[in-house]
Amino acid sequence: MSLDERVKKNWEKLQSESSVPVDAMGRPIDPRDEKTLAIWKEQGIDRFLNQ
Repeated sequence: MSLDERVKKNWEKLQSESSVPVDAMGRPIDPRDEKTLAIWKEQGIDRFLNQ
């Protein structure tokens, strides 16, 4: 599944400002939401996690 490039860039920016996994709207991802977390990792957003 490929994300629109604008959505991905926005998601990366939001994630770089947060220390917990967030969705493309900047809301924390529920750890039980395996589908969103899978996309989060598949798209490489996890590398922007602010630690």
